[in-house]
Amino acid sequence: MKQWQVAGGVIEHQGRVLLVENERRNGSFDWSPPGGVVDPGESVLSALTREVVEETGIVVASWARHLYSVTVEAPDLGWHMTASIHLSGGHEGDIAIDDPDGIVTQARWVERHEISALVVSSPRWLHEPLLAWTSDPWADGTQEFNYQVLGADRASFQVIRLA
Repeated sequence: MKQWQVAGGVIEHQGRVLLVENERRNGSFDWSPPGGVVDPGESVLSALTREVVEETGIVVASWARHLYSVTVEAPDLGWHMTASIHLSGGHEGDIAIDDPDGIVTQARWVERHEISALVVSSPRWLHEPLLAWTSDPWADGTQEFNYQVLGADRASFQVIRLA
């Protein structure tokens, strides 16, 4: 079973949220907050800060708090992923994409009411927690979102949210 840790960042500016468009291996596109895989020996926040700079050019000065965690178990596909999503405390810079992985194709500040239309094609475990936060931000604490993916065909697998 392949396991990996992902870090993501919710970065707000003048009522808008920073999102990136990702080109996937199968040629599809989806939108998400910036972030990526935590490399071995790297802390979650240092990986997140690095990924945000690479994907957007934005430098996050501090991370205010942990917003939510996502766990996805996909036994039929042979992987398990955990994600730690953080809210930025401050940032600077202009959008400039320099993604060494070549996944991010664009980045932009998005009005809250536009987020749903953009992230609808992203996996449920990505868009559901993000939309929960952007539609009704929780003041403190962190939320947990747990999912199971059933099926071995990416085109037709089923995603179930666990309690």
